[in-house]
Amino acid sequence: MISKNFTKYFQILLYWLTLLVFFFLVSSLIPMLTGYFVSLLTSGTDKHEVFRIFGPNFPRLMSFLSSLAFSIALSLFLWSKILCPIGSISLAAKQVADGDFSVHVPNSKSLQAFCELTDNFNRMVQELNSIESLRNDFVTTVSHEFKTPLAAIEGYATLLQDPSLSEADRNEYTRIIIDSTRQLTTMTGNILLLSRLEKQEIVTGRTKFSLDEQIRQAILLLEPLWEKKHLNLDVDLTACKFYGNCEMLQQVWINLLQNAIKFTPAGGMLSAKLVITGDKVRVSIRDTGVGMDDATMKRIFEKFYSRNSDPNEKGNGLGLSITKRIIDLMHGTIEVSSQVDEGSCFTVILPLEKA
Repeated sequence: MISKNFTKYFQILLYWLTLLVFFFLVSSLIPMLTGYFVSLLTSGTDKHEVFRIFGPNFPRLMSFLSSLAFSIALSLFLWSKILCPIGSISLAAKQVADGDFSVHVPNSKSLQAFCELTDNFNRMVQELNSIESLRNDFVTTVSHEFKTPLAAIEGYATLLQDPSLSEADRNEYTRIIIDSTRQLTTMTGNILLLSRLEKQEIVTGRTKFSLDEQIRQAILLLEPLWEKKHLNLDVDLTACKFYGNCEMLQQVWINLLQNAIKFTPAGGMLSAKLVITGDKVRVSIRDTGVGMDDATMKRIFEKFYSRNSDPNEKGNGLGLSITKRIIDLMHGTIEVSSQVDEGSCFTVILPLEKA
């Protein structure tokens, strides 16, 4: 900051010194020459003699003064329109290179090209600042999410070293350590998957498969979860052949179904519906769970955002982020509607493509 202010004040000082020198030369030379010329005329010197002495040098002198004035004016123009903007951008670029993404270059009234260069530079710094903020938030959140299960593993592993520990307590502590380890494993896998998806722009490995059958398989895969809660199922899936990445879409249905099961109380309803409308397919996963308010719905797809109200329900807030990214890659959309204490409905809309 000190270097920045010093450079700024130095540029201002140099600018005014240049103007001062210019006006000094103009204000000194012209009166001096005029006075000298007048003194010759009023001293009784013959006019012809004055012009004989002074005349031949007058064009040269005026040419020198004109050149001097033009050079100074051109220098001032180049300084204000070109050199000063370049210096500001150069100084700002050095600050960005040092890790300061809060810098902003003022858009001076210089040439159009430099105005555009300044605007582009400021936009670039804003993007870098946003990326840096996201990175810091990501690191902070990941550290926090890892801290809880690691602390549990360390704490209960320490308790297991007590030789007087009962068999029941030993089994309970061992179960908690295993659950925490699985939580870490799942979280690590989801972070790696989301990182890979965010770098991916094109969906590869596309094949033609039965979309309705894939959803049925996902429901059967999660049978232990919905059976444990005695949930009632309502499945209405229209036969649909879909061309896309089978593995990625399987992850979408599993995430949405797990989310619905997690927030639906025992004895509730879970439904899955697939309909084809024109060149699009709509898949709706509906539950009769706790529902969400408007504030929660706005953040539901954010990374690491978790709405767990039950401490026994494990989650890392990445499932729906992964789901949305996969759907975006497939040029689809996902919509959510919900009412508190009535349930939620996630609707996925995908374009039907021919193989």
